[in-house]
Amino acid sequence: MPMTATIATPTETTDRQLRISALVAQLRALDHLTRTEARIARLRTAQARTSTVRRELEQNAAAADRRAAELADALRSLDAVPDVVAPLVGRVLALAKAVAEQAQPVDEAVLADLVLEQQLLDRARYTRGLAGHLGLPAVVALAEKLTDAHSETVEWLHAVLAQEAAGGPRALEPTPVQRITGGATRLAGLPARVAVERVNRTVDALGRRGRAARTQVEGALQGTVESLRSLVAGAQEVGGAGRDAALARAEEVAEREQAPAVADAAHTARARIGALSAGELPITRYEERTAADCVAAIRRLDDADDVRAIVAFEEKHKNRAGVLSAAGAQLAALT
Repeated sequence: MPMTATIATPTETTDRQLRISALVAQLRALDHLTRTEARIARLRTAQARTSTVRRELEQNAAAADRRAAELADALRSLDAVPDVVAPLVGRVLALAKAVAEQAQPVDEAVLADLVLEQQLLDRARYTRGLAGHLGLPAVVALAEKLTDAHSETVEWLHAVLAQEAAGGPRALEPTPVQRITGGATRLAGLPARVAVERVNRTVDALGRRGRAARTQVEGALQGTVESLRSLVAGAQEVGGAGRDAALARAEEVAEREQAPAVADAAHTARARIGALSAGELPITRYEERTAADCVAAIRRLDDADDVRAIVAFEEKHKNRAGVLSAAGAQLAALT
C-alpha cells in the first residue's frame, strides 16, 4: 500500500501558532524580569553585610546576565527578535524599586525581591510546559535550568527573612535612608496596629454581646476609625518624606559621579511628584507670586515637562484652582 503523508489540519496549525506566540510572550517576560533581577542583585551588593554575601550577590547578577543571553538565543530560535529595550527597562525598574523601598524596612524590600523571584519561577514552569507540548527540547532544558536557579534564589531569600525574623545576623544591612525612614514608618505604624487590634476586639464584642450593646460598640468603632485615619495619614507623610529624600539624594550622587542620565531621571521623578523646591521650579520666585502672576507665567512656558512640574508643585502646596486650570490648558496646548 502507498504511504500517505500526515498533513496538519488548519485547526492544528492555528493551535500551534497560538502556543508558539504564548511561548514567545513568556520568554520575553522572562527576559525583562531577568534583566531586572540582575540589576537588583548588583544594587543589593552595597547592602551586603559580609564579603560572602557580597560574592553571592555578584555571582547571582552574573548568572542572571547569562540567563538573559540564553533567553535571547531561545527567542531567536523561534524567529522572534529579542527586545532591545529590555536592558533599559530592567535598569529603570530596578532604580524605581530601589528608590521606592527607601521608605521601607529591609524585610519589606526582601519580600519585594521574593515576589519578583516567585514570578520568575512560576513563568519558568509555565514556559517549560509550553515548550514540552510544542516539542522544543532546547527550550525545555532552558526552562528547567531557570526553574532550578529561581528555586534556589527563593530558598535563599526565605533564609534571609528567617534570619531577620529571628533577630540573627543579617545578610543585608539597611541603607542610611532606610535606617531613618524604615524606623520612622515602624514607629508610625505601631499605634495603627494597636488601633486595628482595638477594632478586632470591638467587632468580636459586638458579635458576642448582641443588639443591646450595638450602640455602644458602634460608637467605639467610630472613634477607632477616626484614629486610624490620622495614623495612616501620618504614616503616608513619613513614607513620602523618605521617598522625596531618596530621590534628592540619588540626583545629588548622580551629578557628583557625572551620571547625567540618572540625575535627569531622578530630577524628572521629583518634578512629577511635586518634590522640587520652589527654587528649582521653571518659574522664578513662584511662591512669592499671586495667582494671577502664576497664571501669566504658566502661559509663557513652552515645555510640557515644565508645566507638569508646576502642576505637581501646586497640587502639593497651595492647590489653587485657577492656577491648576491655567496649567491644564497650557499643557493641553503644548501636547
